[in-house]
Amino acid sequence: MTALADLLAGSTGLDGAGRQRLQALVTEWGLLADLSFADLLLCVPVDAEAEDPSFLVVAQVRPATGPTVHPTDLFGTTLRRDSLSTAWRERRIVREGEPEYEDGVPVRVEAIPIPPRAGGFAAQPIAVLARDTNLVATRWPSPLEVTYLRSANDLALMVADGSFPFPPTDIAALEAPRVGDGILRLDETGLVSYASPNAVSSYRRLGHNGNLTGERLRDVHLGLPLEGSFPERRGVDAATRQRLPQEDELEVDGVVVVLRAIPLLSGAEHGALVLVRDVTELRRREAQLLSKDATIREIHHRVKNNLQTVAALLRLQSRRMKQTEASEALQESVRRVTSIALVHEILSQSLEETVAFDAIADQLGKMTLEVATTGGRPSIRRIGSFGTLPGQVATPLSLVLSELLQNAVEHGAAEHIRLYVRREGDALEMRVVDDGKGLPADFDPERSDRLGLQIVRSLAIGEMRGTFALHQPEPDPSTAPGQGAEAVVRVPSVEIIRQ
Repeated sequence: MTALADLLAGSTGLDGAGRQRLQALVTEWGLLADLSFADLLLCVPVDAEAEDPSFLVVAQVRPATGPTVHPTDLFGTTLRRDSLSTAWRERRIVREGEPEYEDGVPVRVEAIPIPPRAGGFAAQPIAVLARDTNLVATRWPSPLEVTYLRSANDLALMVADGSFPFPPTDIAALEAPRVGDGILRLDETGLVSYASPNAVSSYRRLGHNGNLTGERLRDVHLGLPLEGSFPERRGVDAATRQRLPQEDELEVDGVVVVLRAIPLLSGAEHGALVLVRDVTELRRREAQLLSKDATIREIHHRVKNNLQTVAALLRLQSRRMKQTEASEALQESVRRVTSIALVHEILSQSLEETVAFDAIADQLGKMTLEVATTGGRPSIRRIGSFGTLPGQVATPLSLVLSELLQNAVEHGAAEHIRLYVRREGDALEMRVVDDGKGLPADFDPERSDRLGLQIVRSLAIGEMRGTFALHQPEPDPSTAPGQGAEAVVRVPSVEIIRQ
């Protein structure tokens, strides 16, 4: 759960619907903070039955449009304010009173009751929203500031009567417009009563060079050569007619502007607030990333095909060899090349440079049994999960696993091979255990001249920065004394290899 959910569950008697309502408010309240030039504190009563309760701060947001009142985080602290108690008790917005002082800074303190559901001020609040405004930075009452504060007061009324926030938006979080990106204020007929400079600039990039103020937004959209949809379906001014939040996306000659319209349902004048954001550059970068991802996947696909071609040529060459030892060496090379090709095949199917390694491990086990030259066919069973690994780890690890499985099949004469895997965060431990004839008495893996073990040591220690050990396993009642071998590879961090 989030910190807010934890605090609400442990410190209040709110039901699930009440907690969801406060969660939804916190998701949207950055809009109110920016329009108000104010800090917002979400406060719940410590004792809801008390006549004059103290309040616990369960969430906090600062404005992006003005100076903060609270540079120190108040999350989890307790407040005792007359305005909070009055709003809680009398179920009304409290704005009266002289400014208070916070560390020598004059602060206008307001309190907005939050009802459990839409339905006006009659319901008992479930929380109170404190709106604290820093009064040090004096502002000239420009049309922009007047529009901001007017819209903020409308939203505050909607919070108090339960009509705000609206259901979650479908706009991607990275593209969601904010107050500073651009803002339009519509009256109840859909006419633009105010357009911020940033909003005007966005529409000029779309091709509208006239003055937005005084024009009907739907008519402006009808005059644009929009791409991807019929013009008559455009127009977020529907928010003023349907009283529902609307979202839209306008595109002209590669210029993309995202709109979000929020109906204003309280106050003497109804209308809508339209947030405007030019996301052209963001979309261009996304397209570049998608193109890069497609190129990387295509490279992995071609590398896989080339490796499979090399493996086929080596396999063809091995069949023509008359010396058994040379033929077997070529077959081992085929297996190693195929192991690498398998990783590139998985990477070519994913948008990420990571792979779910369990599928590779299982396929390597099957491939090892298929190319085994011994008469027996032991069972190979994986216990545990590798999880998701970076491609830089998956390639050397696939080679290491292939060598260890091949070694257990070819030299161990085992009936059962177990692959134990354990992940602890970024750390990885892999153990290949067999019940075969065991290791020679004088065997030293560090001095062994076997190519497979040299490959394992080089990759495990040199490339994956881990450790490798090959020894007799712990005594097992199911096997005879002196039987079996255990190969252990430990990688302290699969992420460090990326650096």
